[in-house]
Amino acid sequence: MEQLLNLIDGELRPAIGGEWLDVYTPATGQVYGQLPDSDERDVELAVQAANRAFPAWNALGREGRSDALLRLAKAIEDDLEGFVADESRDNGKPLSLARRVDIPRAIANFRFFATAILHFHSEAHLMDDVAVNYTDRQPIGAVGAISPWNLPLYLFTWKIAPALAAGNCVVAKPSEVTPLTAYRLSTLCERAGIPRGVLNIVHGLGPKVGAAITAHPKLPAVSFTGGTRTGAEIARVAAPMFKKLSLELGGKNPVLVFADCDFDKAVKTTVRSSFTNQGQICLCGSRILVERSIYDRFRDAFVEQVKALRVGDPKDADSDLGAVVSQAHLETVLRYIDLAREEGGSVLCGGERVRLSGDLKDGWFIAPTVIEGLGPTCRTNQEEIFGPVVTLQPFDDEADALALANATPYGLASVIWTRDGQRTHRVARALQAGIVWVNCWMIRDLRTPFGGVKQSGVGREGGVDALRFFTEAKNVCIKL
Repeated sequence: MEQLLNLIDGELRPAIGGEWLDVYTPATGQVYGQLPDSDERDVELAVQAANRAFPAWNALGREGRSDALLRLAKAIEDDLEGFVADESRDNGKPLSLARRVDIPRAIANFRFFATAILHFHSEAHLMDDVAVNYTDRQPIGAVGAISPWNLPLYLFTWKIAPALAAGNCVVAKPSEVTPLTAYRLSTLCERAGIPRGVLNIVHGLGPKVGAAITAHPKLPAVSFTGGTRTGAEIARVAAPMFKKLSLELGGKNPVLVFADCDFDKAVKTTVRSSFTNQGQICLCGSRILVERSIYDRFRDAFVEQVKALRVGDPKDADSDLGAVVSQAHLETVLRYIDLAREEGGSVLCGGERVRLSGDLKDGWFIAPTVIEGLGPTCRTNQEEIFGPVVTLQPFDDEADALALANATPYGLASVIWTRDGQRTHRVARALQAGIVWVNCWMIRDLRTPFGGVKQSGVGREGGVDALRFFTEAKNVCIKL
């Protein structure tokens, strides 16, 4: 039984309370290890360590911090296959996906922000012959980061890399459901030359560890990725404390397929944007809106390709989908499929748990599911399912498509398929979403702002937006 440990003040240690939580392998449904069941006492130690470490870490300067983060990126790269195996075992995703996307992106996050900080500029404003103003951006000090279970190391590093590059020290909580790669990262910090207390990783439950990070008066900024309900609670607690908040929350993302699209590419890419990582990506397209004149043709081609997807052992190179992350999430997704049937939807494929054999007989696998016949106000089309489930809806014209696309409380991402350049700009501008992909999906430039509108979040991550969030701007005015 593997025991994971907290990283606090440069030391790997259990929770102060001595309690442990079980951690499961989704593909088998079996416990593989335990992680610390930490609480506010562990968070307090981590905050103290971060604040002690801050002056020296900030004093390293941009180049010193950049060098340290580049060493950490290299340490992950040197242990690539170990991280890949851990991410797959912990999350249920295929090894091939972790090797192609998750771990390389985590490495890229460190390298991007390690170099971006060297070019992070400030503004200067000359007032004729009166005065000159310049903006001094300084790190906040100790900051909190809370990351989700769907892309564990990918999104964990997406937060801590810009925070550290900007000169802050971090108290971070990875998901208790998928803690393994964050723990593996913690074992590399000393080797990479990250000073004690600069990065602190506290494992445990959201209501204990996450809540303590949110409420701690000496963590004046918190970056969170996760569910909208949890984000609302964080905002409720943090707002009276006037904390800086970055909240990347849920999505119910539309894919708009117009009749003039590149049909084959639209079908193939929409299959990928629907079911990558078992649909457990906040950017997956879960509502597929198709122009009525090609609806039947698109539906039939789409369902045929979805039926060909293989749900199997994450270690198998031929597996397109692995297991969903937990027993609780399996049950939630299956309940939504039952709800879709109750609401009058027709399940065109999937719709059930997949039972594999051998060691995988108790694994949490779900067949990729396509549903049609539901109106835009149905719960299945309004609420985030976050699993391998999509719905199909026809639309009549551009206005109808936009009305359907914008008819949810969420506004994270969207996809447009069309060859019409003018329509591209009209529809992209009218969509209520933080990200619009046109004739593609999941092409990410790390310099661009990332985030959503409405109940999909507050603030933006990525590029200079992340570095600005993790710094405080001070205007200095000098009279000439």
